[in-house]
Amino acid sequence: MKKLLLSSLLSLTIAAAFSQQGYNIGLTLKPYKNEKVYLGYYYGKLKALADSAVLDGNSQGSFKGTTALPGGIYFIVSPSRQILFELLLDKEQQFTIEADTTQLPSGVVFKGSKDNALFQQYTRFANQTGTAIHKANGEMATATNKKAVEDKVKKLNETMQHYRDSLIDKHPESLLAALLQAMKEPVIPPASKHPGGKYDSNFAYRYFKDNFWDGVEFNDDRLVRTPFFESKLDKYYDRLVSPDPDSIKPEVDYMLLYARSGKEMYKFLMVKFVQQYINPKYMGQDAVFVHLFEKFINTGEADFFSKEYKEYMTKRAYSLMANQLGLPAANMKMVDTSGRPANLYDVKGEMIVLCFWDPTCSHCKEVVPKVDSIFQAKWKAQGIKVYGVMVDGGKDLWTKYIRDNNLKDWIHVYQLPAQQEAEQSAGQPSYRQLYDVFQTPMLYLLDKDKRIVAKKLDYLQLNEIIDLKLKKSNTN
Repeated sequence: MKKLLLSSLLSLTIAAAFSQQGYNIGLTLKPYKNEKVYLGYYYGKLKALADSAVLDGNSQGSFKGTTALPGGIYFIVSPSRQILFELLLDKEQQFTIEADTTQLPSGVVFKGSKDNALFQQYTRFANQTGTAIHKANGEMATATNKKAVEDKVKKLNETMQHYRDSLIDKHPESLLAALLQAMKEPVIPPASKHPGGKYDSNFAYRYFKDNFWDGVEFNDDRLVRTPFFESKLDKYYDRLVSPDPDSIKPEVDYMLLYARSGKEMYKFLMVKFVQQYINPKYMGQDAVFVHLFEKFINTGEADFFSKEYKEYMTKRAYSLMANQLGLPAANMKMVDTSGRPANLYDVKGEMIVLCFWDPTCSHCKEVVPKVDSIFQAKWKAQGIKVYGVMVDGGKDLWTKYIRDNNLKDWIHVYQLPAQQEAEQSAGQPSYRQLYDVFQTPMLYLLDKDKRIVAKKLDYLQLNEIIDLKLKKSNTN
């Protein structure tokens, strides 16, 4: 009997431990009956579904799983795929929710979850204060005493921040505290506290940037599943980090190295940075992707990428390595329209514009004549050469387009099929790979020593850079 009792207790203990590893969220969601509802979560700026449950005739159901869900902000989704309300998931994953969706947000009751009771308390206060702030701002346009309204808004904001700070102080280990810390932004000291006692914009910028991530742990995977963390990340890189690659690289390195002790955050940051810089918004930032590839991806520290995407990144990285700003451009062994050698490194000019184009490409037909117009009107007199490379379209169509559009004084070239075959047989990279030419038209600017000054810009942007470079060389 004693052995049987011990065995039963052991079984119950194991079962309890196993159940605690998973999740069981009981749900009463009126007035829905015999319908499917969903448990969703944030992943950066995206939303996804984690589970579903079918409510019975009493509006009851449950979300269950044997593996605990990652911590973060989740939400309940109606049968019509409308988000009804949010909840927190962290260590507590065995609780119940009773809600009347006709009386949201007040008609929600959490049982067995201190995290969500605290979250609900905060949400109610935040909604009340936010409504008061919105109402006060609406009074601003017609107010006779605008200063009084401004003071009222300021006081409400201070009250909100004081409430958040008090929650962090009272519940420092809670998920809500981590979320509030991550949402918080630094308050720049008053001018009297700046160097010399006067407002200093550089000091203000440095203070804001240096304290922007105070209280944020980059190995806290829970922050990935919030609707605000990615926006905060974007704000930091868009507004506070200089856009040049040498400034960005140490920033991404710091975050990734810090996040490595986590799992989801490291993966989230790596994917975000790769997607942001593999085809960047600003010229030259692809150097950040090359850096990520060499330091993390190609060293086996990002094995979560699919085989197909890893192959794509590898091809992109090796294409981009050869055409980084400031590097010598790869020589192109080409022939002109008459079949005579016209290699890139034989061209002499103050600067060289490379124009990769295709006579059958509709966009090329728009851009190439405009490049020629500015070349004839301005660049030619400045000692600039245009080296036009036919990428596709065939020789006959290419030469016809040149004649029909009177593209004179260009150095028109293409690669002989025999040369392409020789490169492939020798395992050498093609000019397309070396210049990352997978769409047309594409423009590059080289200096007189054939170093890459600019790439993948339109002809007007290229013209601005040419003017700046010539002006600088004339003043030296």
